[in-house]
Amino acid sequence: MTLSVTKTLSTSLFPSFHHQSLPQNGNPNPRKTRLHLCSVRDLAQTLTRESNGDCKSKNQTERGLEFEIGESFFRHESATGRDLGVLAASVYKNSKGNLRVLDAMCGCGIRSLRYLVQAEANFVWANDANDEYRRTILSNLSREERVSGSERRWVVTHFDANRVMTECYLQRDFFDLIDIDSFGSDSSFLRSAFDALKLDGLIYITSTDGFSSGGKRPYHSLASYGAYVRRMPYSNEVGLRMLIGGAVRDASILGYRVSPLFSYYSYHGPVFRVMLRVNRGKLLENRHYGFISYCTQCGNSQEFSWGELGKICCPCSNGKVSNSLIVTGPLWTGPLHNASYVTEMLNVAEQCRWAGNDTYMDLEKLLKQMIDESDIELPSGYIKMDEVASRAKVNSPPLRTMMSMLHKEGYAASRSHIASNAIKTNCPMLVCIRIARELQQC
Repeated sequence: MTLSVTKTLSTSLFPSFHHQSLPQNGNPNPRKTRLHLCSVRDLAQTLTRESNGDCKSKNQTERGLEFEIGESFFRHESATGRDLGVLAASVYKNSKGNLRVLDAMCGCGIRSLRYLVQAEANFVWANDANDEYRRTILSNLSREERVSGSERRWVVTHFDANRVMTECYLQRDFFDLIDIDSFGSDSSFLRSAFDALKLDGLIYITSTDGFSSGGKRPYHSLASYGAYVRRMPYSNEVGLRMLIGGAVRDASILGYRVSPLFSYYSYHGPVFRVMLRVNRGKLLENRHYGFISYCTQCGNSQEFSWGELGKICCPCSNGKVSNSLIVTGPLWTGPLHNASYVTEMLNVAEQCRWAGNDTYMDLEKLLKQMIDESDIELPSGYIKMDEVASRAKVNSPPLRTMMSMLHKEGYAASRSHIASNAIKTNCPMLVCIRIARELQQC
């Protein structure tokens, strides 16, 4: 599709782009690459001319905003992940007073639109390497004015994400939030994203590689995230910890320290999404960056630091090397969420009426579960009630009753947002088995 206005990237965004533009994927002549900046009026004229064409887009609605998806890849099921991103961005905006967002792989542009409208971002850069999505993205973002006063509110480009973020770093044009909704286990965007981010800024990263988190491709996870992942009964949580651990590794190389604000797993895809806060300084004494183990014999899980390598064993083996012990890492072993930040997100959700009613009950439930999961006493992994029942040779105990008994015995316990019939607890498996048998007798 040819737009009526074509300009090179202006010096107000990137001074060095005045005479040279970034190459687009598949463009045989990078020097001819151009960035199209189209006004709302120009877009309207173009859409009017094509109104009788073969446009396949139909209007969709998400959290009250209308948009179209065109030919882009889009999942309605990912709305919760977009909700969480907008809530986190809103908390940041309320705290800092300013919000500049780079949506590095924007797809149809619905995330960019939601950051603009619902998080009240001052500026959003919507970028997608596929220029065939251009008409759709412009159509969606044109629902908001492109210019406010003398400042642009949004811009659309079609370049490789790494090149965009690298040029942002070179031009000292930093962002408060960078959203990277990548496919598979491509971690090549992390380092350029860290450099393009403001200190204390947020980076929202993604993995859709369920094979690696499930331990089916350990050398692939090692190459992508620096973690040798083996099969464990809580593989979906391992996927989140693997993603955070990869970010911890890459950030430390550049002299940054990252900490998760929230971690979210969704079964469709599957999709692993993590919101990280980035600051200067390396991780102290490798804290929360180590190894986790699972014993197939007794069902116990443990965490180990780098200094404990060579000393890893399970209590059930009496200090001896055990063939039943599975070790995975290095990866993130700390809390998956920041309780205070998620609480602020919940407050924003309530103010927006995204919580406290039947329509958005799932979002409210999710945020409350994340707050419960933030307990620092809770270790890595979760225990499925089916596994407890199998080992105890009893019927599966009711989850609420099991949690109540664990609390009475002084253990920390919470539901897991990842698995519906599982709990996170610092209680050993043997004690869980005993409690399950006692509940069966009662």
